[in-house]
Amino acid sequence: MIHRSGVEKSGRIIDIGSGTTVLIDFLLDAGYQQITALDISEAALMVVRQRLGARATSVEWLAADIRHVSLAAQTYDLWHDRAVFHFLTDPADRAAYLNTLRNALKPSAQLVIATFADDGPEQCSNLDVMRYSPETLSAVLGDGFKLIESIRHTHKTPWESEQRFIHCRYQRL
Repeated sequence: MIHRSGVEKSGRIIDIGSGTTVLIDFLLDAGYQQITALDISEAALMVVRQRLGARATSVEWLAADIRHVSLAAQTYDLWHDRAVFHFLTDPADRAAYLNTLRNALKPSAQLVIATFADDGPEQCSNLDVMRYSPETLSAVLGDGFKLIESIRHTHKTPWESEQRFIHCRYQRL
């Protein structure tokens, strides 16, 4: 969905819950120049830094909790969340996330978010999760976002179990 977002290579992208994903590698390979990787785990971010070698200096690395981080206002053209939001089961935590999101996104920016689908698992890594349909996720985001597209995806885990996700792309109004 990122490649269809229309975000220019010079646009600012933030990846929420980066972990050890190879998304940062792909974004750099595709020519994106302003990338922020945010994860609660400094160790996970270090794995990616080491993998990228000298290219790691091209990325802003933030070891922080999205519920409590302070990001500059109207900075990002694209917010990517591959699987953080569904772990926020407390309404106050979701509100904190959404406040950070709304503050950090530029007008007309894109939001790409993946969560467990409404028929997805009720727990992940022994943690309770929230499950969403495109409609319920849109309702949580509120009137400030327009759903552009959604895709259902079944992920097969290393243990051969299946987890159903939705991937949604929004435009900030």
